[in-house]
Amino acid sequence: MFKKLRYVTIGLLVVCGILFSNLFLQWCQNDLSVDLAVKFAFFWHTEKFFLASVVLLVLFLFLVSLAGSLLVGTSIYSLFIAVIGFATYMKMSFRQEPIYPDDLKMATQFGFFKEVLGTGPFLLLFALIIGVTGLFVYQFYRSFFLSKNKQILRIVMLCISTLGLLYISHFNDETNLLRRAYNKTALWIPYSQQMNYYNTGFVGGFLYNLRVDAMDEPSGYSKKAIEEITKKYQKKTQAAKSQEQPNIVYVMSESFSNPDHLQGLSVTGNPLKEYNEVANQTYSGKMLSQNYGGGTANIEFEALTGFSMELLNPQMTTPYTMLVPKIDQLPSLVSLTKQRGYDARAIHPYDTSMYKRQDVYSTLGFDQFIDQDSIDHTQTIENNPYISDKAAYQQVLDLLKEEQNPQFIHLVTMQTHMPYEGKYNDINYQVTGDENKASVENYLQDINYSSQALQDFTQELADLPERTLVVFWGDHLPGIYSDQLQEKNTAADLHQTEFLMADSKGKIKAEKKPVTSPFYFAPDLFQRAGLKTTPFYELLLDLEKIVPAFEPRMYVDNDNQWHKDLMLNKSQQKIYNDYRLIQYDILQGEQYSLQSDFFE
Repeated sequence: MFKKLRYVTIGLLVVCGILFSNLFLQWCQNDLSVDLAVKFAFFWHTEKFFLASVVLLVLFLFLVSLAGSLLVGTSIYSLFIAVIGFATYMKMSFRQEPIYPDDLKMATQFGFFKEVLGTGPFLLLFALIIGVTGLFVYQFYRSFFLSKNKQILRIVMLCISTLGLLYISHFNDETNLLRRAYNKTALWIPYSQQMNYYNTGFVGGFLYNLRVDAMDEPSGYSKKAIEEITKKYQKKTQAAKSQEQPNIVYVMSESFSNPDHLQGLSVTGNPLKEYNEVANQTYSGKMLSQNYGGGTANIEFEALTGFSMELLNPQMTTPYTMLVPKIDQLPSLVSLTKQRGYDARAIHPYDTSMYKRQDVYSTLGFDQFIDQDSIDHTQTIENNPYISDKAAYQQVLDLLKEEQNPQFIHLVTMQTHMPYEGKYNDINYQVTGDENKASVENYLQDINYSSQALQDFTQELADLPERTLVVFWGDHLPGIYSDQLQEKNTAADLHQTEFLMADSKGKIKAEKKPVTSPFYFAPDLFQRAGLKTTPFYELLLDLEKIVPAFEPRMYVDNDNQWHKDLMLNKSQQKIYNDYRLIQYDILQGEQYSLQSDFFE
């Protein structure tokens, strides 16, 4: 009698724990709002809440059976839920974006988490992880000495839960019963992952982002269709105006943007004074950034490949980690410059494993990847832990001076990366209109140092004998502005950064561009600098004429009007469809276009 009562009690406690953990995830996702979490679970989306609880129960049973101990399995499960919940809260706060399955691959980025969390909280979390891991190893060893009946029960539970997790991982299959159960009440919103998570719950949104193709096959895709497109644009390729092969330097500046454009924010002084002096002498303007507060790797993917994230399935949240390492041959600006005799080098003064850059840069074809451990110049500014832009530019200059072949150098800076508060003791700028005053003012000083470094860099390039072209842009706004300030601004305000294209010999004409997208950088540069274009770049130039900039749910027309839907006439739609077919062909299809010189 007492034994049965004990089992019933344990069962009830497990069920209550699973429900509580699910509620905890909702609480973290909804900015620590108990009211929203409770309403989601028991009033608005009860069916989805209990479906998610079933998924969590399967995970719990797997951990318990794997450890061979209810106590240890519960400890591992609880720590995992706590970390995922906290990470969700942090990411939603800084980037208005939930945790995706692919984010779990960053679990080993200890340096990054230490900088974000602070030394104390990071060490506490690390100690907890070490402690629970040690407890698991000890209990796993002891589990082999369990009684025969308990071993049988454990193995049966482990097999059932493992098969359950494998089945759940195929959530996006049309025949998946769990997905069908969700579909009865779920409203999936492909264009907004944030709303997906809000409408279906953390677990539902998480599952929606498992195992997905890069793109759905466009109508009319075939080898013949691709051949027709490649032949059409091969005829349009522009020859080079000279045989010159200038150096090309890409600079993706972390979180570089103009805070003066934000409504409700008042800044004393001009932190971008030096940047504007450079920009006003050349082709410059605004760049449409896919995300607010993050998405660095996605902007980099677009700028290097010429492929748009807008055309990818919404679950393809980070091509660098989810797609590129699986592709044997990916045409890009890297492969193009190498085919034309350039040496290609990437510089990122940080950890090589972030966003799988080591693997990605290898796939793209870079000859060398210089990171924080191999860079020669490691100077920082005051309390800023990151290598300064000035030091990074010096590394670029060293390469340009030493190497004989023309150079393509891709630099991803780190100086202006979060967290910002406490970076600088001497701050020359003050801000009003945002409660995060300290972080914003440190950020202003950061971008001022970045502006100065860029101006010094372009001046030193002018003294070199070889012509050098520079494409500089900010990847996204920093995720530091308060909710109140964000509410005063439109999507356009929060998704535009700065860009410019500089020529050390001054041959690029000064012109202002209202807004562009990063996948247009290379064709624009080649056209304006008088370099030989490619058929693919000609396609992009045609596309730019009809849609000057676009990202998911953000489309800018030639009158600089912003739309949530793409509006094209029949002839314009043909160009857009050609681009979509080519992108599908390379990223998901048979790569028929590589059989020609379409990308050369």
